[in-house]
Amino acid sequence: MKSIFTILILLVSIQAFGQQMTWEQWEKESQTNIRLLPKYGNVEKTKEQKKSDEKFIEITLKQDSTHRKGSDHLISLGFQYLYRDVKTAMYRFNQAYLLDSTNTDVYWGFGAVYMTLGQYQKAKEQYEEGLNKAPENTHLLTDYATCFMAQYYALEPIENEIAIQNLDSAINYMTQSYNLDPTDQNTLFKLSILYWNKGDCDNAWKYYDECKVLGGRPITEAYKKDLEKKCQRKK
Repeated sequence: MKSIFTILILLVSIQAFGQQMTWEQWEKESQTNIRLLPKYGNVEKTKEQKKSDEKFIEITLKQDSTHRKGSDHLISLGFQYLYRDVKTAMYRFNQAYLLDSTNTDVYWGFGAVYMTLGQYQKAKEQYEEGLNKAPENTHLLTDYATCFMAQYYALEPIENEIAIQNLDSAINYMTQSYNLDPTDQNTLFKLSILYWNKGDCDNAWKYYDECKVLGGRPITEAYKKDLEKKCQRKK
């Protein structure tokens, strides 16, 4: 049986924040709305659409001065919208791509949209595309690991072979992200959870403590109680 905290965590957690659209609705609307497709579906835009894009870029550059700054700003806005208006989030991520197609954090945003819609395989594809371009992008590595983490929790029983493979993959990619940036609290918290599930109490406490020292912002009280219950501190 899953612990309470795993339900709270389901990471970018997804339906817990109130999913505004079903996947079926998203798929249907995306057939006529290219703004719901990563990189606008790579379709050739109309003259009117291209003109509108040029105007948008011009206005954005007056505010953010460079294409990359504008792109980063839009990615930040996309994540602010993610759990309350997933459509607008995807619009912002696509605009970020429009401003700077070399900004690999756009794949972080695209993947997050698919995670929110519960489409883990599609999310993985976005993270993989970004990681092929930027293997050391820790945003992508942490959320790629999060896909495996979500798939681990989705399987019943979680002790089965495929679930364990997902858990091991999550630890592998999360550790790669940690090795590149050991100060990301989101990565540290999830590493602690992963090792908690693995039954490795030493590492569960190690990453919990490191996260706590840095502020412990993502740590939930439910997880702390589960950690203390399963992994009593050595005296």
